[in-house]
Formats: sequence, structure tokens, C-alpha cells
Amino acid sequence: MSLPRAELLTAAARFGTPLYVYDAAELDAALARVRAAFGEARVFYAMKANPNLTLLRRLRAAGVGFECVSAGEIARAEHVGASGDALLINGPAKSAQEYAAGAQLGATLIVDRAEEVGLLPPRSKALVRVNPALAVSTHDHLATGAASSKFGVTLEQAPDVLRALRAAGHDARGLHVHIGSAIREAADFSAAFARVAELRPQTGNLEVLDVGGGWSVGADLPGIAREARAAAAVFGAQLWVEPGRYLVAQAGTLLTRVVGTKRTGRNFLLTDAGMTELLRPMLYGAQHPVTALWDDPQPETAGERWDVAGPACESGDLLARDVCLPSPHPGDLLAIAEAGAYGASMSSSYLTRSRPAEALWDGSDWILIRRRETPQELWAAEEIG
Repeated sequence: MSLPRAELLTAAARFGTPLYVYDAAELDAALARVRAAFGEARVFYAMKANPNLTLLRRLRAAGVGFECVSAGEIARAEHVGASGDALLINGPAKSAQEYAAGAQLGATLIVDRAEEVGLLPPRSKALVRVNPALAVSTHDHLATGAASSKFGVTLEQAPDVLRALRAAGHDARGLHVHIGSAIREAADFSAAFARVAELRPQTGNLEVLDVGGGWSVGADLPGIAREARAAAAVFGAQLWVEPGRYLVAQAGTLLTRVVGTKRTGRNFLLTDAGMTELLRPMLYGAQHPVTALWDDPQPETAGERWDVAGPACESGDLLARDVCLPSPHPGDLLAIAEAGAYGASMSSSYLTRSRPAEALWDGSDWILIRRRETPQELWAAEEIG
């Protein structure tokens, strides 16, 4: 968490909680790390991590393109001025609307199955997504390069799909491989790149090798980049990368206030944020750093262990388990870090809860970049009679 405690307290007082806050400097720093590691590689932001328009505009102004997986994300990309070679369309089950929108914008379409060759608009630009069939160091739900996952074609199928694209008059630009998200071991990427490179005798040189993203926050980025560049060189290809979580996770923090406490065999710290604001702990077992922003009345004590629990009537509505915190009181503020990715983007209106506001620290002041929804807005689409 890079922002000072005083600024976080100010944001919560100004905009209320639950609240997502972002540090523009940390976003810029993450992008700088990617570019330093991958050099001349073209960078596409995986928009699903966080599609807030202010963040998208900042990234677009820095020359970043977008990887989109829905008609809505394509519309967001167009809205902030992305088209042509600044746009990738991905996904295992694209709709006719998504094919058409991508083609109209001149995007590169990522072919996820052989049958897609016959579904692409005429003379489409395309990459073939390859599944290297690897077990990787992440949660099963995040492992997209496993043999059992729904993504991509097999290594054996990839050359035939490339040939079929060319025979159909499409611009088959190259290969795409993305093995998952929040992957901890650099060796997983090395293994994937090596397997894809073995296709060179069958594919010949390619224009593009897209190695996706999925690097954990603490990954050995220079080491991964060296392996990726080597794989691209095998094909004589330009290297493309698609960071999502890596760019925005550390830039974002969820602020939530203590509602109360409960001791029933375990110590529960009850907060005004829960699974509707941050689903990752319940969905993936994700662990986010939790920091108390209140003064410890007994700073020499280590505090107690708490399960941080949200307001939903769901046993799994826990933001953190067994964290050590000083003695809490109603109204105290907690900061849940590394929440910039898949936090706000996965938030929901379950229980008719209004999704949280979002604010950006630009280095001198807070800017509201998404206002909190009202209950009336949540049911407005239902008033059709």
C-alpha cells in the first residue's frame, strides 16, 4: 500500500465506504516495470482486471492497447479511442456481435478453437491460441493453460488452424499463449514458451508471438521476459504481452469500516464491505494484505487474530482469515491492499447492494472516477411496464 494513511482516511471521509482507491503513480510504475523488462514488446492491457474508464484513458495515453473479452469491453475500448492494432478480441465463445465489432474496428481476433475459422468476418487478422497443457502454480480456476481448461487449441492442432486461416483468406499473424493468472513460478512460463517454440518447424516464421500475462505481483519479470523474447526470436516474431492484474493490483486498495465484532469460538471483525465488493477471497481463496488504519491504544501488544467478515448472509463472505489486528472499534477503517485487479470489476449488486465508489489519487488530490450507485439505479432496468 503506497498511499499515506492520512490520504486514505481523507478519501474514506470524503467519499464514504466501501470505497476503492487507486494510486496513479503505482499504476505508472507497474507499466514502467513491464516496459523495462520486455523492451520493444507491444503491451495490451487485459481490461477484465479493471475496466474503469479513467484508468483506461491513462493507459491509452501511455500507448497501451487493450485485450477485450466481451462486447461491452470492446465498446469501452472504442470509447477511449482504441482500434486497429491497439485492440485484441479474445474469448472461448465469442458472439456474432463481438466478431462484427472487432472486425469493424480492425482488431486482431484470437482464435480459440478450430471451428472459429469459419466464423470470422472476411479477411480478419487473427492469432491462434495454443494450450500448452501444463500444470501451473496457481489456483485451479486461474489455470487457463492446463490440459483440462476450456481455452485454446492443442499444440498438435495449432499448425493446421494456422493453415486453415490462410486458406480462408485471413491474415494469420501468429500464435498466442496465456497459461493463467497470479502464477508464482517463472519456470511455468519457461515451460510454456518452450513448448510453443517446438512448433517452429511446422509453422515457419510468424509475425507475432503473444505470450499473454498472468505474472504474479512478485514475479521475476526480467527472467520471464528473457524467456519470452527468446521464444519470439525462434519464430522471428514481434513479441506481444497482455498484463492485467500485474498493472493494477498494487495500485488499488479497498477501504472498509468496522461495523462491530463477534466472538463465537472465532473472533469475527464485521465490516461494511464483503463478497459483493471483493469476491476474490471467496472465489479463489485469494489472500490480500489487511492493514488497520486506526491508532492502537496499546501499541506494545501484538493484537488478536480476526476473521474479517462481510455483511452478506453467506458463510463464505470472508475478506480475510486469521489476521492479527489491534483492538477494533465501530467506525475504524481497514485497508485491503492489492485489490486494484478483479476487485471493482467483479463487484456485484447481489442483495441489492450498491457497488462502491472509486477514487484516484493523482499525486496532489483525490478524483472521483466512479460514483456510488443508488438503489434506484439498480432496479431502473426492471421498471418496464
